[in-house]
Amino acid sequence: MTQAQNLLVVGVGGQGTLLASNIIAEVGRRAGYDVKKSEVHGMAQRGGSVSSHVRWGDRVYSPLIPLGKADILISLERVEALRYLEYLGPSSKVIVNDHVIVPVTVTTGSASYPARQSILDTIQQVTSDLVIVPGVSIAEELGNARTSNVVLLGSLARHLPVDRSTWEKVIGDMVPARYRELNLKAFARGYAL
Repeated sequence: MTQAQNLLVVGVGGQGTLLASNIIAEVGRRAGYDVKKSEVHGMAQRGGSVSSHVRWGDRVYSPLIPLGKADILISLERVEALRYLEYLGPSSKVIVNDHVIVPVTVTTGSASYPARQSILDTIQQVTSDLVIVPGVSIAEELGNARTSNVVLLGSLARHLPVDRSTWEKVIGDMVPARYRELNLKAFARGYAL
């Protein structure tokens, strides 16, 4: 790999965005890449937006992804993908969790949540490479909706040049022991999509 791989992980506080980006960064490190990571999680504990830039390659000088240069956007919530559209270019891939977390501005009536098809159409105006993942539905089938972030990591792993076994080892090492088996099942389900 000569050029850095630019991965942007976004979501809402409490969805496991930072765990997902930490796993991605560690996978890159174990695969032998130079890895840089940066995150923003200001109001995350209050359900606010969370984003994390992960870049890996032969040599990476900055943790921040330039606008229009994200190779892959992983969005753990539907509308969060719209919030970070400026990072996408025509060749970007977008992996979106088909899940809604209604923001406070919508519950108070000062804004409205966009329709599902409107969100998808807007993304496809920028890039046609869109993958919709029923992450929460799969995670709920497995017994814990909180593993939807790892379902999305499974989907992501198919698009990156790192062995599946490396992903599984990192997940096994980074999640608490009592949730290890569940998270590995969530990863496998996402990988199989």
